[in-house]
Amino acid sequence: MTATANKATEDFDLSIDGSLAGTPRAPQRTTSLNSRLSAVTTERRHVAKPSGKPDPAGHLTAEEIEALGAELDALRQEVLDSRGAADAAYIRKVLKWQRGLEMGSRAVLLFSLFPPAWFVGTAGLSVAKILENMELGHNIMHGQWDWMRDPRIHSQEWEWDNASPSEFWKHSHNELHHTFTNVIGRDNDLGYGIMRVDEDQRWTPSYLGQPVYNFVNMLFFEYGIAAYDLEVGAYLKGRGKDKETFRRDAKKVLRKIGRQARKDYLLHPLLSGPSFFHTLGANFVANTVRNVWTHSVIMCGHFPEGVETFAKSSIDGETRGEWYLRQMVGSANISGSKAMHLMTGNLSHQIEHHLFPDLPSNRYAEIAPRIQEICQRYGLSYTTGPLPKQVASAWKQVVTLALPNAQPGRNRVGIAAEAVGKRVRRKLRGGRARTA
Repeated sequence: MTATANKATEDFDLSIDGSLAGTPRAPQRTTSLNSRLSAVTTERRHVAKPSGKPDPAGHLTAEEIEALGAELDALRQEVLDSRGAADAAYIRKVLKWQRGLEMGSRAVLLFSLFPPAWFVGTAGLSVAKILENMELGHNIMHGQWDWMRDPRIHSQEWEWDNASPSEFWKHSHNELHHTFTNVIGRDNDLGYGIMRVDEDQRWTPSYLGQPVYNFVNMLFFEYGIAAYDLEVGAYLKGRGKDKETFRRDAKKVLRKIGRQARKDYLLHPLLSGPSFFHTLGANFVANTVRNVWTHSVIMCGHFPEGVETFAKSSIDGETRGEWYLRQMVGSANISGSKAMHLMTGNLSHQIEHHLFPDLPSNRYAEIAPRIQEICQRYGLSYTTGPLPKQVASAWKQVVTLALPNAQPGRNRVGIAAEAVGKRVRRKLRGGRARTA
């Protein structure tokens, strides 16, 4: 290694196209996510769920779970210690190609009046937007590349091509979802507050429409995420932010949406001159493709059959080993090619990502076989499958759980019809009472 490279390593930049870039706002060391988990226990405990589902780790003792945690801690540290020039080259290459693809596609769309140019430009822009959201935005904002101290790919500097401001997304995703993964009543990613995706979630007639809600959410996913990060649902129910804070944050979201809309639906179409409407349509299609793809990948990581959920009180006094355990059985992977992994932002390795959200995404494929071996050795599930299978499984859950749980001698449809009938009768009685 050259003297320049040695100095770069010292500065955590590894100057492969980074020009030894640094930022004083960059953290001086990498800290362990969820370092709050320091409890140690010698007693194995399980909080049963109303459905009576068996404990997926019921066969493990407290000592075995903490041994599992120690093994995973060691694996994480091994990867942290081995980060270097190859990782820096990877992320900078992705950034270079993504920006080149976006600029090239937008240049082609200047001539989108001609059908071949429209198709080529739209396809290229769709891929560029997916890469920006998944492999760049999501992972950069997780702090996976902060150790390089390069402001171009630092979590405190990055603002992604999405309707939700990065500061709100980092709070709802990094701090809440990754801490309370699949804990019913704590992790709002379980159905995004509008869907029932586990039979232990209480059913109400409003869930009957969730296949439709989910389809619409899929098409306009970036706006659904913006509303989710703003915590609109909690505010409307009288919980969460106070009125003044909500209004202030809502203005930030609306400003971000306005900037995105002006860029995609005004500025770039205007630059296309006579191709204005063709470019506007291309941008809309590219955003929709990105939304559908992102939504599908995220569904595959959290909603397929085989993914476990956890009772709200189950994390009281949770140890680090138990936190690791929850991530392993509460996530699902997607099998596929290197190109597919890249396009998912390596969230096709959702299990590895949830175990180690701050590790460089390009290392997940490397450690996946070791995680799978650990799961096998400890008798834990490792849920994975090809994309079509995982998407179908997730949608099956959404459709099936739109109906209430079956009961002895009663089917789901009959129970739902009875509940809807009772609600309609109550409303009718209430209406007559007000009229009288």
